[in-house]
Amino acid sequence: MKLSANKATLSFSNGKPNIDLPVYEGTVGPDVIDIRKLYGQSGMFTYDPGFLSTASCQSAITYIDGDKGELLYRGYPIEQLATQCDFMETCHLLLYGNLPNAKAKADFTKRVTNHTMVSEQMQFFLRGFRRDAHPMAIMTGLVGALSAFYHDSTDINNPEHRDISALRLIAKMPTLVAMAYKYSIGQPYMYPQNNLSYAGNFMRMMFATPCDDYKVNPVIERAMDRIFILHADHEQNASTSTVRLCGSSGTNPFAAIAAGVACLWGPAHGGANEACLNMLGEIQKMGGIEKVGHFMEQVKDKNSGVKLMGFGHRVYKNYDPRAKLMQETCKEVLGALGLEKDPLFKLAMALEKIALEDDYFVSRKLYPNVDFYSGIVQRAIGIPVNMFTGVFALARTVGWIAQLNEMISDPEYKIGRPRQLFTGSVKRDVLPIAKR
Repeated sequence: MKLSANKATLSFSNGKPNIDLPVYEGTVGPDVIDIRKLYGQSGMFTYDPGFLSTASCQSAITYIDGDKGELLYRGYPIEQLATQCDFMETCHLLLYGNLPNAKAKADFTKRVTNHTMVSEQMQFFLRGFRRDAHPMAIMTGLVGALSAFYHDSTDINNPEHRDISALRLIAKMPTLVAMAYKYSIGQPYMYPQNNLSYAGNFMRMMFATPCDDYKVNPVIERAMDRIFILHADHEQNASTSTVRLCGSSGTNPFAAIAAGVACLWGPAHGGANEACLNMLGEIQKMGGIEKVGHFMEQVKDKNSGVKLMGFGHRVYKNYDPRAKLMQETCKEVLGALGLEKDPLFKLAMALEKIALEDDYFVSRKLYPNVDFYSGIVQRAIGIPVNMFTGVFALARTVGWIAQLNEMISDPEYKIGRPRQLFTGSVKRDVLPIAKR
């Protein structure tokens, strides 16, 4: 963080003396006004609901330019990473700051695959859940429970502990997601096979059974790997900020990541692709592709209460770069599986066409986002809708860990303590119960 030659001056209309605030420059993106001493000098806080104009930390991991539709991991464009690298290389990049050479990649992949199994006792833990429990409810419990099994890596202030817990979490998340799925459908759990790729191993654990093994389709394997890359990190979003805030208390990495899983579950965040597929299902019930135009007219009517899911983004005011990549993958997967004529997929494409051509949506920059296409791809692969957010959590785990490790290594980090604008009652006395 570089101190700018500029400074911000805060002036008051009531005659209070001006306050000079330092300004810091990042390598790219907006400069920031340092308000850390504002309360001490003025007795006032800033007010920023949702922290939309507040930088809560300094970070060198991920950069988003929403106006340009640009996403960089450690400076590398997401388009290059998704087409020239695999998920293991992306994990290495996010965790350690560089893309590995062939030997470093092999070593890192081996270190991850050495930790793919989970304790057998996790199976008994699973049995405490109802079979119809939402997989994200199960995942929140399973990830948090890891801290009960791996006491040798729970000290968040120990760099070696953080590194081993990072490898364990990345390695075990596919196993836990697949276990949650198998439990929900009453099938036996499938143990990981470390001779498969990260994505291939996950697909096999999801869809193989003891009586019928699963042969990994290379097109699907690559599509799954790309989904993982595109969702690996996304700057200071709600779940990442949750992980940082939780970790700032000094809690163990497994608990901090479990907090991120819980936050990701929300339909406005990680649950968006699930909400998108549910929306398509509702349109299908209304009459399918013939009702798409009517549905979109309802979306335009602010009084209808009908929302368009899978379009637009809080940060991107241009086309989400991940959506472009996912759109290509979507067409590849549908082609490989012969699903181009599937009614739900035809419906999704009709919805996309209207959104890209109708002035109402184009003028508001409501382009299809990554959730729209990734949900379609996952459904085509055979992943049930209620598992979508679990897959998202699996992919985002490496970003959460990288952000958590960065925060702990920052000498300026403190336990998170947001302030408030209090609007409740002033001090008052408790009356005896007979006089209330």
